[in-house]
Amino acid sequence: MLPRARRRANCVSILLVMSGLLCAAPRASLAATAADTVMADLRAEAKALRPLVSTPLARAFLDGVPHLKPASARTLMRDSSGTHYWSAQAAQALPDTTRARLVKRDLPPAFYYQTRYGTPLAYARPLEILGKAGLSDVQGRRILDFGYGSIGQLRLLAGLGADVIGVDVDPMLAALYSAPGDVGVVERGRKPAGRITLVTGSFPGDPTTATLVGGGYSLIVSKNTLKRGYVHPEREGDPRRLVHLGVEDTAFVRHIFRRLAPGGWFLIYNLCPAPAPPDQPYIPWADGRSPFPREMLAAAGFEVLAFDVDDSAAARAMAHALGWDSGPSPMDLQHDLFGIYTLVRRPAQ
Repeated sequence: MLPRARRRANCVSILLVMSGLLCAAPRASLAATAADTVMADLRAEAKALRPLVSTPLARAFLDGVPHLKPASARTLMRDSSGTHYWSAQAAQALPDTTRARLVKRDLPPAFYYQTRYGTPLAYARPLEILGKAGLSDVQGRRILDFGYGSIGQLRLLAGLGADVIGVDVDPMLAALYSAPGDVGVVERGRKPAGRITLVTGSFPGDPTTATLVGGGYSLIVSKNTLKRGYVHPEREGDPRRLVHLGVEDTAFVRHIFRRLAPGGWFLIYNLCPAPAPPDQPYIPWADGRSPFPREMLAAAGFEVLAFDVDDSAAARAMAHALGWDSGPSPMDLQHDLFGIYTLVRRPAQ
């Protein structure tokens, strides 16, 4: 299980500073300590997950953690509606009247790799599935992460020599990852350099976004985004919590097929909580089944390798290694964590 001593020690230091008992510590020193803790936690997570993976792809992914760019605190500015974001530097170029109405948001170093969704190392499990399906490495391959949500897994894949494109509708992400070195070429020692490109917009519903995403992918992966509950909720819910594809399901599936290179994989991997009882508010993200029927995927030309496979046992083992069932708010893994995936492939010929 992942040790949490460093995290607790850092929290104690911050509390002492807030109370005035450690006032001699410079603010910059505290920021450096917090950033160091983030990277130490990621290394500890990778070590805890290592016994759970056996494929060269998943192992290489975890082995890249020590080479990650250090996390750093960021300051963002947003409008009152939360639909537009700027880095603090970009906001300085705005008219004074516009800048005066912006809301400042200071983000700690942990947010750089976790954002709202937790550790990027949870991608080790989807990559283990792909590794067992025959994807041995990603060097020189083009990869699309649909609804990427965080840059950590993109950096790790680019560190393995992949050309990685992340697409997401969240406008905050482009501002968060706008500092020099966040995107573009990612080098790792003597390995061939990879690259990260971020695209903001609705894919494939928005034509501009669809053009920027392009094609020729060896892998398209969606983790915790393409859920039936998000795309086709069985009960009425908050539309802001749903995923709007912008096109009909059949058109979306055909888009994915056409943008894959021959032999390319499309993986939908979802982690889900237990569904809500009928008398409680609906939880869209609890239904992690594929939004697209097996017949629709096959009709588009895909070879269906696995459809709505129960991966709960492996998901719970991963969660236990990451310590999700410990701490002040432990998760009941047996009753409130489920894994499910669908894997299809465009035929090689």
